[in-house]
Amino acid sequence: MIRLTINGLNVQVEPATPLLEAARWVGFPAPTLCAEDGLRPYGACRMCMVEIGEPPRTQLVAAWTYRAEEGLKVRTNSDRVQKARKLLLELYVSVCPQSKTIQDLASEYGVRQCRYDEIKHENCIQCGLCVRMCEQQMMAGAIGFAGRGTHRRVSRPFDITDERCRQCGACMYICPACELRCQASTASTALCSGCLNFSPVCFQSYDDAMCFLEPCHACELSGPVRADVNIKAMGR
Repeated sequence: MIRLTINGLNVQVEPATPLLEAARWVGFPAPTLCAEDGLRPYGACRMCMVEIGEPPRTQLVAAWTYRAEEGLKVRTNSDRVQKARKLLLELYVSVCPQSKTIQDLASEYGVRQCRYDEIKHENCIQCGLCVRMCEQQMMAGAIGFAGRGTHRRVSRPFDITDERCRQCGACMYICPACELRCQASTASTALCSGCLNFSPVCFQSYDDAMCFLEPCHACELSGPVRADVNIKAMGR
């Protein structure tokens, strides 16, 4: 067994356990857009980032692909992690504002604005879920990535329908970019803002977040609410 610390809690896990599984096993949530049960770890969306090490020498790593190490210290919701997640969510919202999955994550993790003017609709976020679903679960491999950099895209081989494709629709079912947002496709703003969490102040506070429980044990509403934000909102 490997011993490590997650948010100050001593944890024992099997060797080669991804940090994402270790964190979720002890009840610490971590958002993801590219992780799915039954698919091999990929680490494309970077939403599962956690901070490892001790100050001042810490680094952000993808919890889904980083394996547990002996004596490792992990923080899943530090200030640095929260800022990185919000920046990523702003980018994802600007690329694919119609995705309900992305809109829900933006609301849950405190994204209140989108600072990117260029708004695209139903654009691929390169999470690779459809490609891996087709290959690893449907055993077809009828689609894959083509091109590099900004020209990278999901495509059929030579843009011709592969005979291995059974038209099962699994690639569309698992794709977060294929969802319609609950505000409808004609919305003029990037953020839906329909599920904003204005939960009351919690009586317990921690260094990086008020609590890690989902839903909150005090207000029974999901979503991280920082103590300083609530204090300002209440005029204290």
